[in-house]
Amino acid sequence: MSRTQQVADRSSAVPPAANSVDRFFRITERGSTFGREIRGGLATFFTMAYILVLNPIILGSAKDKFGHQLDAVQLTTATALVAAVMTIIMGVGGNLPLALAAGLGLNAVVAFQIAPLMSWDDAMGLIVLEGLLICVLVVTGLREAVMHAIPQALKQAISVGIGLFIAFIGFVDAGFVSRIPDIANTTVPVQLGGTGTLTGWPVLVFCLGVLLTIGLLARKVKGAILISIVTMTVLAIVIDSIADIKSWGLTTPKLPDDVVASPDFGLLGHFSVFGAFSETSAITVVLLVFTLILSDFFDTMGTVVGISAEAGLLDDEGKVPHLGRVLLIDGAAAVAGGAASSSSATSYIESAAGVGEGSRTGFSNLVTGGLFGLALFLTPLLTIVPLQAAAPALVAVGFLMMTQVKHIDWDRYEIAIPAFLTIAVMPFTYSITNGIGAGFLAYVVIKTVLGRAKEIHWLLWGTSVLFLVYFAIDPIEQILGAK
Repeated sequence: MSRTQQVADRSSAVPPAANSVDRFFRITERGSTFGREIRGGLATFFTMAYILVLNPIILGSAKDKFGHQLDAVQLTTATALVAAVMTIIMGVGGNLPLALAAGLGLNAVVAFQIAPLMSWDDAMGLIVLEGLLICVLVVTGLREAVMHAIPQALKQAISVGIGLFIAFIGFVDAGFVSRIPDIANTTVPVQLGGTGTLTGWPVLVFCLGVLLTIGLLARKVKGAILISIVTMTVLAIVIDSIADIKSWGLTTPKLPDDVVASPDFGLLGHFSVFGAFSETSAITVVLLVFTLILSDFFDTMGTVVGISAEAGLLDDEGKVPHLGRVLLIDGAAAVAGGAASSSSATSYIESAAGVGEGSRTGFSNLVTGGLFGLALFLTPLLTIVPLQAAAPALVAVGFLMMTQVKHIDWDRYEIAIPAFLTIAVMPFTYSITNGIGAGFLAYVVIKTVLGRAKEIHWLLWGTSVLFLVYFAIDPIEQILGAK
């Protein structure tokens, strides 16, 4: 018997709702209880709370075109606020146990791909624009067309490539891998540690953190990433107090004078929707927005379907209840993330932890969102985490995203080669956009060479032309006399 049928049978046998809250969220109808929903909300929060540490580190470590950096405390506040508000809205509006927060991978695009080309206000404006366009796609029904345009294998390859890129960032940020100075006259671009060997207490904290994280993941411990971050932060605080350490990098692990502090909302509203067009070429802006939409849109689709299936909420045709409403809220979350300067917010696959604890409705989101709201006042604790304690989480997330590689058919070269280029180019060029472009162009070329150009969706043709211009922008500008 299918999970959907089990839920249907269970729903027909359960007693009537106990109260109006029960009726609104259909808790009893879906075979759940208030206790299960509360436990599920707690599990989801503790599984994804690492984003309160990682998002400020990823965004805060990057500089925009003018050398400006975002404040870590303000980033923590913005991250918690958007997660709290949008998770609650998803619970009430979508009635799914699906939490939202700043998306890993998406924040990497903003920090390392977009910000260096413009100001932070302009970069966050592109996030707002991306969210608005996603909402338009949902409202107009164009999401199906977009879904069919990109081959499934390329979607999976994009996820894998982003995973490797995130893991690489983790290794670099922790000092486990470093760039070899050009003066060394070597063809090897990176090396182990700062001198070819691992030295220093901070790197040891990172290595121990990776071992702890993968050990907890292997044992399927709920909240493995968060447990690792907390444990390594405590260890780093102890080490810093007894050892002579020159530098931990951006954040020194010292106990704050105060545990509780007022939220700093200084980043809210600092965005410019169309400012990016004055900082870089229109074609670059279009490609950047497309990259954001692609990553956000398809990740959300997979997450929503996966969580709904796990919770037994799919209907007889395998459809998600109120999918249009759910996707619209997710698009609005991207807008909120950009408006708050916390990067694009999206649905979290970690919500599966809450489903595993029994949550079946949006009531669990009230618990998760409430805890994110509480975190607004705990920023002093959240800003003592050093990169070396948080970076193992990037490596772990990279592994989790890498698992999508098993779904790619490596025996079919017309799929395997574009997928490989997508995966490889992202970390090797330190650019998610470059990886997507390489994969799309390879797919179009190979299909055309094989005489199967008719199989290529027109949206993919148009996008590939944009990427061709993107890669050849320098000679094109020279030909047009713009350079």
